[in-house]
Amino acid sequence: MENKQLSGVRVVVCGCGHWGKNLVRNFDELGVLVGVSDPDSALADKFSKQYSVPALTWEECLESDVCTAVVIAAPAALHAKLGVEAMRAGKHVYIEKPLALTREDGSKLVATSLETDKQMMVGHLLQYHPVFVALLAMTKSGELGRLRYVYSNRLSLGKIRREENVLWSFAPHDISMILALVGEEPGEVRSTFTNILHDKIADTAQVQFKFPSGIRGHVFASWLHPYKEQKLVVVGDKAMAVFDDRADWPEKLAIYRHEVSWAGQVPHVVAADAEYVQVDVEEPLKAECQHFVDVVANNSRPRTDGHEALKVLNFMLAADPIRCSEQHVVRYPNVQIHESAYVDDDVEIGEGTRVWHFSHLLSNVQIGKKCSIGQNVVIGPNVSVGDRCKIQNNVSLYDGVTLGDGVFCGPSCVFTNVNNPRSDIERKDEFLKTNVGNGASIGANATIVCGNQLGEHCFIAAGATVTKDVPPFALMAGVPARRIGWMSLAGGRLGADLVCPIDGTKYREVGKGFIEPVGE
Repeated sequence: MENKQLSGVRVVVCGCGHWGKNLVRNFDELGVLVGVSDPDSALADKFSKQYSVPALTWEECLESDVCTAVVIAAPAALHAKLGVEAMRAGKHVYIEKPLALTREDGSKLVATSLETDKQMMVGHLLQYHPVFVALLAMTKSGELGRLRYVYSNRLSLGKIRREENVLWSFAPHDISMILALVGEEPGEVRSTFTNILHDKIADTAQVQFKFPSGIRGHVFASWLHPYKEQKLVVVGDKAMAVFDDRADWPEKLAIYRHEVSWAGQVPHVVAADAEYVQVDVEEPLKAECQHFVDVVANNSRPRTDGHEALKVLNFMLAADPIRCSEQHVVRYPNVQIHESAYVDDDVEIGEGTRVWHFSHLLSNVQIGKKCSIGQNVVIGPNVSVGDRCKIQNNVSLYDGVTLGDGVFCGPSCVFTNVNNPRSDIERKDEFLKTNVGNGASIGANATIVCGNQLGEHCFIAAGATVTKDVPPFALMAGVPARRIGWMSLAGGRLGADLVCPIDGTKYREVGKGFIEPVGE
């Protein structure tokens, strides 16, 4: 009880089944357990008596003034519902893996965490394994050299499931570790599934992937293997490391400083003996639970937060395109959404629009027809995009931005939404609106300072910084941007005669600093 008072953390574990019972034990040992909950009242009563804490219904847990954090060890299909309800009731949340079964549910959980300012942690257990922590530190320090290849084997005889295939059952932990080691998301993912025992459930899965940096890897998962194997192999150009979770603790982490030299076109390998790295013994689940306690006590970001878990889910869906396509077809007919992109609830997308790799559309976003959303684009919340817009790679459209029809946003252009940002000061009520007129073009790496309006068919040169309203058809360049000429609707720079060099359309001045096509 002393720990509870010192930390201010008071946890109720919801779900006392196969894995939940281990969470109950660990949070009790950490001195922060104040209740248990389970739909099976007899099971809840059993743990209530064993750990001398009250058995609560889910509603009682949400209404409790004593409980500050909820640990959810329920079926994955319920994670979004329970997690959202808990955070809206003012509780920090720990959710067992996977975060969710659909990208929409996962995105909803992340959005709720941001809206409620409540921390959400996901139980990617092996990220807290002391051996993996040591391996990650060695990799980041450069001891293995430049990473070249990362792969894992997670094999056993069973546990055979009928609710999900072997990839979803076995691979999330491995994918979480690989993403942490590499520090980026893959650009290419290919997979092969084999259905042996059941026509529709894969018993083996082999996933190959390549990262933008050139690092390659694979994951091999099977529940039809004659013996259990749980290995993660990291290949660098200086050394190789093996995390063997089936080995005795002193031999779980081995380093091999093999050398490969070349004599002409012939490789020569000099093998080295294994060097075992000694790591202090600690139960991984205890370390994970302690991390959650620290997160709640300090209101700090978890190592495996919702964003990290969404990347894992994103990887899983990219590796399982059939499941991914099933999620999108019903919601958005005649819309192409790449399997690595994710779309929140309350998003409208017009027919013919394409959303490419690793993009995220947040809540209350409207995307028009026949738009192209490039790679690594973030849109929302509360953003409207017109028809036929082209948004190139690495662009973020945040709250307050509205694009008209036919707008072009070049790669890595920037929209701000507050004039004097500070990391530690909340200024969401000071967001300024930025409207971009029909047909406007914004060049690569340009910056649009919030609160300024871009007129129809204006042209912002690459690298320019817009700090004031821009007239229609204006050609803007420089820092700060100034008008250096006029651009036609067809995208031709106008000369002194104000005639478009592309289609011959003539323009005329209409007052100081404005032009329009003749005939309008």
